[in-house]
Amino acid sequence: MTTTTLAVLVPLLPFLGAAAGLLLGRTAPGFVRPLAVLPPLTSLVLAVLVAVRQGGGQAIDASTELTPTGSIPIELALHIDGFAALVAVLVGVVATCVQIYSTGYLRDDPRYPSYAALVSLFTSAMLLVVYSGDLIVLLVGWEVMGICSYFLVGHYWETPEARAASIKAFLVTKLGDVPFLIGLFALATDAGSFQITTVLGTVASGGLHHPTLIALLLLAGVAGKSALFPLHTWLPDAMAGPTPVSALIHAATMVAAGIYFVARLLPVFQASSAAMVVLAVMAAVTMAGSGLAALAQDDIKRVLAYSTIGQLGYMAGALAVGDRGAAVFHLLAHGAFKALLFLAAGVIIHASGTNSLAVMSRMKDLRARVPDAYWTMTVALLALAAIPPFSGFFSKEAVLGAAEHVATGHTEHAPGAAGWIVLVAGLITAVLTAAYATRLWLLAFRGRGAEAPDHGRQPLTMTVVLWVLAVPSLAFGLAYGPLPDWFDGRDLTPVLTTSVLGTGLALVGGLVTYGAWRHTSAMAARVPMGAVVAHPDAEAGAVEAEAIALHQQAFGDVAYAADPADPGRLLLGPLHRHAAVGFHLDAVYTALFVRPVQAGAVLVRFLDREVVDTYVRGAGALPRWLGAAVRRAQTGNVQTYVSALLAGTFVLVVAALLVATGA
Repeated sequence: MTTTTLAVLVPLLPFLGAAAGLLLGRTAPGFVRPLAVLPPLTSLVLAVLVAVRQGGGQAIDASTELTPTGSIPIELALHIDGFAALVAVLVGVVATCVQIYSTGYLRDDPRYPSYAALVSLFTSAMLLVVYSGDLIVLLVGWEVMGICSYFLVGHYWETPEARAASIKAFLVTKLGDVPFLIGLFALATDAGSFQITTVLGTVASGGLHHPTLIALLLLAGVAGKSALFPLHTWLPDAMAGPTPVSALIHAATMVAAGIYFVARLLPVFQASSAAMVVLAVMAAVTMAGSGLAALAQDDIKRVLAYSTIGQLGYMAGALAVGDRGAAVFHLLAHGAFKALLFLAAGVIIHASGTNSLAVMSRMKDLRARVPDAYWTMTVALLALAAIPPFSGFFSKEAVLGAAEHVATGHTEHAPGAAGWIVLVAGLITAVLTAAYATRLWLLAFRGRGAEAPDHGRQPLTMTVVLWVLAVPSLAFGLAYGPLPDWFDGRDLTPVLTTSVLGTGLALVGGLVTYGAWRHTSAMAARVPMGAVVAHPDAEAGAVEAEAIALHQQAFGDVAYAADPADPGRLLLGPLHRHAAVGFHLDAVYTALFVRPVQAGAVLVRFLDREVVDTYVRGAGALPRWLGAAVRRAQTGNVQTYVSALLAGTFVLVVAALLVATGA
């Protein structure tokens, strides 16, 4: 079987599995789980074969005209280089793990068949984006992922949070997709083709006439899809969906699509220095802002969501300094440990019965209830904090090293300003990342108080997957040696300066957080039993009330004290209340966009009802009056008709006599 045929089957098999799952979900429920697991697993095997055959060498290209357009043709094309081959393997690994994990996590969910089918369709769409050599076909996968995320985030549609989150995710990403589509058309117009190889050839020959405009339009779509500032606000709310969906979205699909798109078309963005600086600023704000927000979240999944936003900022920063090798290296490493973090969080939530870190911090021996999640999440958090020798250290170091290389003027692939922006923001974020990773670990696993509830052992399908993902989280970073052969050839070996700085700052962040936790724990121990300490943040009152209710449900009369051992409040100080709500960006969007649109809708409704309807009613009134008058003359009485005839005749005779007399 040719490599091209294998590559076509990679996205096709999950698509067929999704179609079969939707058709057979109700009539043959016994086939649902095999149809959920086997297609992505087979697709993974084929993706590995494609990667082996591609071998990091010459890109594999194949195309056939999909439909005639009369101008720029749309082609069903493949373009598989080293980036595409490895990212497809990542998508296959994470999707297979998510499907296996879901068989246990959602084993009692009545909507599991449709859920599994949508996950397979989601996987197929991402693989289409990865392998596609035509921008319009890529756009198809791009948009299918958007609608899949809408349905999956809203899986628990009975809850208002899930409904609101799914709508928000759809609308915010569509807000970026409109300029993205315009940018694709502008790019194809300049290049004369939607084929990626032709577009890159046009850029190399200097044939791109509007590079800045095109790059900025495309960045709008990337910001929406990959949750970069300022269109990142949908991602934390998307945690209302099932935890395995969060793992899939954050690790290998959706948010990875935007980063991968920029990596694939990086020369287009490099053609504009202004666009590279804009991307660097977006990356810097995304990194630092999400790190602060993660340090203030109580929901364990929202902490991980903001963590994803920060790591996407690192990837965008690597692209802003012109190093797509470092960006994709971090994309691959992050995919493994972030999938592990979410799936381990699912086990913890399943065992504790809550998402709240405040409630978990009152449970002692929770780590004994979930030993698999405890050890594997510890590995993943160390990788997230970039502690050597875990994978996150090597990939994050590649980003910082690339930024330092540009900042010191050793390359002309990007403006020096972009290098300094990314380097400074990356180092600051290294401190914050270690801080919120340490905080999460301490609150979840070092709690003090009542015994953690015992819900029995977790399903084997959930715990085995954790250990599978722990292997790349621990060891994938060591692949920095051979990876350049698959990418652009730039050395990914850690640089001494940024390695020492990054690791040192991470250790400082972790140790300071630990010290703050010890201090707050000592203070919490002095809270008298029976007292409930009010939450000082009015905006977070609903969250606190939910945490109190969950705590009382789990522990009865055991006292609840607000944030008993949360170092985040101590570290952030007055900034905590703002970071907890994402620095009020949703409120800003409500004021700038939602309320004006609502006011416009009210105005349009008024004009339609009071002006347009009045005009329509007035236009119909005159014919209605004339009809009423004519209707009165049609009485059906013969005597009335004869009387009217005689009267009319008399009037005509009189008129004729008058005329004759006057003559």
